[in-house]
Amino acid sequence: MATGIVSISAWLLGVALVDTALFAISVAAYAVLWLLIVLRLVRRPQGLRSELTDPRTGPTLLALVAATCVLGAQAILIGGSVVVASTLLVLGAALWLVLLYAVFAALIVRSPKPSLPESVDAGWLLTVVATESIAVLATELSPHWEPGLREAAGFAALSLCLWGALLYVWIVALIAYRYLFVPVSPADVTPMSWITMGAMAIATLAGALLVQDAEVPLLRSLRPALEGFTVLCWATGTAWIPLLVILTVWRVRHVPLRYETEQWAAVFPLGMYTAATFEMAKALSLGFLDIVPHIFFWIALAAWLVTFSGMLRRLAYAVRPSRPRRGGGDGGRCGARSASGS
Repeated sequence: MATGIVSISAWLLGVALVDTALFAISVAAYAVLWLLIVLRLVRRPQGLRSELTDPRTGPTLLALVAATCVLGAQAILIGGSVVVASTLLVLGAALWLVLLYAVFAALIVRSPKPSLPESVDAGWLLTVVATESIAVLATELSPHWEPGLREAAGFAALSLCLWGALLYVWIVALIAYRYLFVPVSPADVTPMSWITMGAMAIATLAGALLVQDAEVPLLRSLRPALEGFTVLCWATGTAWIPLLVILTVWRVRHVPLRYETEQWAAVFPLGMYTAATFEMAKALSLGFLDIVPHIFFWIALAAWLVTFSGMLRRLAYAVRPSRPRRGGGDGGRCGARSASGS
């Protein structure tokens, strides 16, 4: 997810070589991710059930949907392959349908249920990110399809875009309650908190792409409403940024700064905000915003480089020969988690 959207942002801004290099890394990371998933299902199939029914991990499984669709967007924009992108769209939609309803059904029937502070965090918003990612990829692909299929894709993308935004309202209300009315420690403000901004950023991107799709009569007739919706999502995401910066500084002052896989969850929103602002400024002819994506791209790229180097150091530590007294089992597991996080 994080590598993919930074790659797309580089392509949008015309940063040569960076887009293709990150595209290659995205393909490799996606292949490794599926390999780890298959190995885990073979060796520990019961682990999937426990994750599905855990309110802290269940919703985060939807990150696989977003990763699939972001790679699909790279395939069409950078790779120029409609076939690969369409295949990834079908895969992403199937994963979304299965995982979303499996997770929510499992959480509903779970008994006993944990308290809200123990259950809800920003990771729940990955359900929104996954939903919006399908809308984005479908809109990117629709110009390559025949008119009848394009209209159906536009309607589906619009429905998912709006439903994802409504889902955001439901979930963010629980997160706000958790943060405002339950004691919070610096350790509770994880990098995952940045998804509160990232979810609105990808909704902005979906809205901006729908605004630009003037070939679908339904979208053309709704353009004024879509423009207002897009600005609302962008403004909401932007309003989160100063608070997230303050909370991140608060966390860093109390919690040692070291690599953890959740740091990728902070890189993704920065890259998504870059792409979303670029497309919104283009769709709504807001030239005065052109400077914003250029600033945020370099912030996102710097965050990616720091996080990627931290992951490489963790992997190097995990695979180095272990001393007889200590062994290396835990390091290997950390390395696997690091690979899946990229």
